[in-house]
Amino acid sequence: MNISIELSLYPLAEQEFKSEIWAFIKRLRQVDGLKVVTNGMSTQVFGDYDLAVKHVMQEIKLVHEKLDAAVFVCKFINGDRSHVEAES
Repeated sequence: MNISIELSLYPLAEQEFKSEIWAFIKRLRQVDGLKVVTNGMSTQVFGDYDLAVKHVMQEIKLVHEKLDAAVFVCKFINGDRSHVEAES
């Protein structure tokens, strides 16, 4: 079974956060079997359900360990929605 996950990261810490956001995305992009797409608003992760959820949760934990405070807004949708275009 496949899954589509949309993530937005909002660091609440005063420390430098852009590098941590890009490091988060880069680590997810290195996982074989995941498709990771970014835009100015969010990151989308597509792939096998167990693989995607495992790695997304690991990366969320790493960010929470590194930053004093960070909020993640996540949407989990069953199925691979990477081919679905946004409607106008």
